[in-house]
Amino acid sequence: MPDTITLELFRYHPDRDERPRFQAYEVPFREDWVVLDALNYLKDRVDGSLTYRWSCRMGVCGSCGMMVNGYPKLTCAAFLRDYLPGPIRVEPLSGFPVERDMVVVLDDFMQKLSSVKPWIIRETAAETMASGEYRQTPAQLAAFKQYSMCINCMLCYAACPVYQHEEQFVGPAVLALAQRYNLDSRDQGNSQRYPVVWADDGIWDCTFVGECSAVCPKHVDPAGAIQQAKIQSTVGFMRSLLPFGNR
Repeated sequence: MPDTITLELFRYHPDRDERPRFQAYEVPFREDWVVLDALNYLKDRVDGSLTYRWSCRMGVCGSCGMMVNGYPKLTCAAFLRDYLPGPIRVEPLSGFPVERDMVVVLDDFMQKLSSVKPWIIRETAAETMASGEYRQTPAQLAAFKQYSMCINCMLCYAACPVYQHEEQFVGPAVLALAQRYNLDSRDQGNSQRYPVVWADDGIWDCTFVGECSAVCPKHVDPAGAIQQAKIQSTVGFMRSLLPFGNR
């Protein structure tokens, strides 16, 4: 095993830099270290100006997503040993504006996330207050549980070729979360979400490349959720054309 490994880090400070650049650093190689460990080592001991996001270091918070050798990864799950002999190139997630170094601007994602109302909606507040608990069978829970595992890491956006070229595309994680609530037996908000989900910039912009599901660290399968929604949309449209469709 080598004593050190090289990291090539994306550096960009918009307030002073005309264009991005890469800066190479040597870090100690430890077999149990992940890329995030190496970044924290550099931040603490070598270059305090290095800027990136992280929180839990346990694959739960989703904040440390970056491009590692051109592939979207949670840096807390990207072991240095898997990239020997190096170098390891670390960049901000593709498709997002860069705020500084490996930190991207989240505004577009957050606006699109709120547009699908990712929470349980009941028809009236009074009904919600009066009804108390809404129990589910194991089968009802299983219908949406997979899609509830999303940690909003946005790796799927960095992998999605549609999002890279279509700014209005709602995107895989948001559509998967919309499907999560539409499949929830307690929810009654499908009609409030479908203007966004079923729009041209929603599920119909997806070309089913499948990279979103391939990079998901929680195996959410956004591509599968989108295809489910396409089927439901098509069935709903065809039913509306029939004389008894609205019964």
